[in-house]
Amino acid sequence: MAEIATIARPYAEALFKATGNGAAGAAVWLDELAAVAANEQLRQFADNPKATPQQVFDLIAGVVKSPLGDAGQNFLRAVIDNGRLGALPEITSQFRALVNSQQGSYDAVVYSAFEIDSAALAELSGVLEKRFARKLNLKVELQPELIGGIRVVVGDEVLDTSVKARLDQMKVALTA
Repeated sequence: MAEIATIARPYAEALFKATGNGAAGAAVWLDELAAVAANEQLRQFADNPKATPQQVFDLIAGVVKSPLGDAGQNFLRAVIDNGRLGALPEITSQFRALVNSQQGSYDAVVYSAFEIDSAALAELSGVLEKRFARKLNLKVELQPELIGGIRVVVGDEVLDTSVKARLDQMKVALTA
């Protein structure tokens, strides 16, 4: 069987070409579609031979909060009709990479033990963009086990200033 990335690539590239300048807007509803498609119960329903493609489409379109528009509806129908609903998260990932490449930016995940308000996030964004020397699209995820501080992941680079990381470093130093 083909790799999921190989299956997803033509869909991501076709959607990127079809959306043109509206690719950033399409990324919003595509993220939602990927989150819905990752639901195990939905995938079981979609894989059921008694469920028609129209029923699967109606269910997904009814759950998604963002308006899909014509491009989104056509894309979702193509994915469902070709039985590629399981590839939707990978399609989204590859589409996001194409959009970032077009905009010259990178996705960054900020793991924090606590909520970060918008003012602090804007300040953090400026600091991180200088540190990594590139434009970043920040996404915050909570990880209470960090105790305090943040952990930032940009591609394969990691900046870990969390209390947990410092405690782990002290543990290694003391046991060495």
